[in-house]
Amino acid sequence: MIPLILSGGSGSRLWPLSRKQYPKQFLALTGGETMLQQTLGRLAIEGMSKPIVVCNEDHRFIVSEQLASIDQAAQTILLEPFGRNTAPAVAIAAMHLLAEGRDELLLVLPADHVIEDVSVFHQALGVARKAALEGAMVLFGVPAERPETGYGYIKTGHDAEGLPAGVLSVEAFVEKPDLATASEFVAQGDYVWNSGMFLFRCSRYLEELQRHDPDIYDTCQLALSRSTRDLEFIRIDPSAFECCPDNSIDYAVMEKTDRACVVPLAAGWNDVGSWSALWDVQDKDSNGNSQSGDVILHDSRNCLAHSQSKLVTLVGLDDVVVVETKDAVMVAHKDRVQDVKQLVNNLTSKGRSEADNHCQVYRPWGSYDSIDSGNRFQVKRIVVKPGASLSLQKHHHRAEHWIVVSGTARVTCDDKTFLLWENQSTYIPIAAVHRLANPGKIPLEIIEVQSGSYLGEDDIERFEDVYGRTGDVTIS
Repeated sequence: MIPLILSGGSGSRLWPLSRKQYPKQFLALTGGETMLQQTLGRLAIEGMSKPIVVCNEDHRFIVSEQLASIDQAAQTILLEPFGRNTAPAVAIAAMHLLAEGRDELLLVLPADHVIEDVSVFHQALGVARKAALEGAMVLFGVPAERPETGYGYIKTGHDAEGLPAGVLSVEAFVEKPDLATASEFVAQGDYVWNSGMFLFRCSRYLEELQRHDPDIYDTCQLALSRSTRDLEFIRIDPSAFECCPDNSIDYAVMEKTDRACVVPLAAGWNDVGSWSALWDVQDKDSNGNSQSGDVILHDSRNCLAHSQSKLVTLVGLDDVVVVETKDAVMVAHKDRVQDVKQLVNNLTSKGRSEADNHCQVYRPWGSYDSIDSGNRFQVKRIVVKPGASLSLQKHHHRAEHWIVVSGTARVTCDDKTFLLWENQSTYIPIAAVHRLANPGKIPLEIIEVQSGSYLGEDDIERFEDVYGRTGDVTIS
């Protein structure tokens, strides 16, 4: 059984904590590990192979680093140049495996779900495995215990014919209902939530996809054939992939095939698709409040309050979400948190950087944090991981001053290379070919002061880069 971890979402409903360039699957929302790491951690069972991860090209080094930090290694990381939903992502992974002569069971899991009872999850996997080996296409369905309007539903029938006990037939797929309809589903008792988790054999999925959505099948074959290997990554060809229809597994295959079945999963599942969903799974005080960071509450009930950098206080509020980050504050009623996505769309349409990035931006070599900016200047705090280095580069419109706060810096500036230690500094003139590296065993922290007529991140010309980012427009 091979886990296929889908890590391509943007998590916009959890803005401002989740951003396009650092979405929710890479955040530690429900414990000390990130949601991606938790997803991988619950797969430590016999017969489970190393995972395949599908992610956006911009997130490739975040995925690699998060796997490495928990001593995990992916057998392959598939890089999507842009999102085309779940059906193409799974198709390319299945085609890749079949090309290697491996027609194994593929366990499709989103990277950003919570499962509280891992032992129950493992039991459901055992049942699903038996069904998938018989040629079934298994969907894990969560018993609908309360009316939810943010989930899709599946009406289940009796035990599926010819499959192990406990595997249910599928009567109908139902789109996200209104509250009254969702309440009826819960009362009837034969509806489950569509978890978005699947198990099937690679060849079975591709046979059904070719039958029911041949455009996706053909385009994915072409995109994979034109793909290239880069380190542990497979870069999906963008020109072919751009022509691929944007469709989910449900629409493309599961709602059309006669091989679909449901294995019930009552394991404390939550897709953490909104702030109210996160409130559901977090610890709460005696008044039902969930809080993290520097938060003080008075006479408030059933609220979620999150502070990243400042004191946040709530007085006399009920059912409110307040989230503070270094560059944004979001306040919403818990009944309206699904609308946060529209808020993010509005920010994107206005060209606001807050929709995409935090103040702290992560790079394969470390991170940088924007501290201050004004007319003709910008100040950043840069942290370089031990042994890492930025690209060899130059800027045409800005000069840079570097001050070492801690660690050791190896500086290249034109034909000179030298070391700087704590409290030492240097000046990089406009158009100088330069590089910053950390030769030490502890993180290097510097303060960078940029000055010049243009300070945009696209003012960069690269000459060497160990991370293969010659086409990226980023600080490096």
